[in-house]
Amino acid sequence: MSMSWLITTLAIAALFSSQLAYAYDLNPLQDICVAVKDSNTSVFVNGKVCKDPNLTKADDFFASGLNVHGKVVREKFGYSVNIVDVNNMPGLNTLGISIVRADFEPKGLIPLHTHPRATELITVLEGTLYAGFLVPAENIFKSRLFTKILNPGDVFVVPQGLIHFQYNVGRTNATVLATFNSQNPGFVMIPNSIFASDPPILDDALSKGFQLDKKVIKQLRKRFS
Repeated sequence: MSMSWLITTLAIAALFSSQLAYAYDLNPLQDICVAVKDSNTSVFVNGKVCKDPNLTKADDFFASGLNVHGKVVREKFGYSVNIVDVNNMPGLNTLGISIVRADFEPKGLIPLHTHPRATELITVLEGTLYAGFLVPAENIFKSRLFTKILNPGDVFVVPQGLIHFQYNVGRTNATVLATFNSQNPGFVMIPNSIFASDPPILDDALSKGFQLDKKVIKQLRKRFS
């Protein structure tokens, strides 16, 4: 292998490795960076700035209540979430981690969604869950589906940014803990993002893209708005 070819190869590898690094939260630049709301600053780290370290306290690194059900997102979906991220535990700022408790009624469903900034690790505490994610295939008009039936103690990982779902297939309630390698993973609900966007996507575009009549598109808008 010639020296010029080696240098070119290393340069390409460095380019791709640096791009991959930016897919995750930034590495900490100091020991602690407790989040603080400050509208007068223009320096942000994943949407948050750092409090003066001399003003931090133990409560900045503490949250409680993960032992109980959280907020019901939408009753028709039958699930609730209790979130611990940088927004309610400011000490998580720059640490690249967060956790969510999700509770499902029987047939409760978290519809197709993504977390654009994080990989998700699901641990089932009770109940029986059907979980899966979609991976692009060579044929851009198809995808591969990876699914598992999860029982208490089972762990399932969803790679960053992939479309996925969780559905309670049991006859009793189900509870899971989901951990993320981001202080603020983001949440994009696919159906609502498409049919309840503001401003709305043109009916013609949706009708052609989904191969549906415009009347159906209007019905979907009402259902997801």
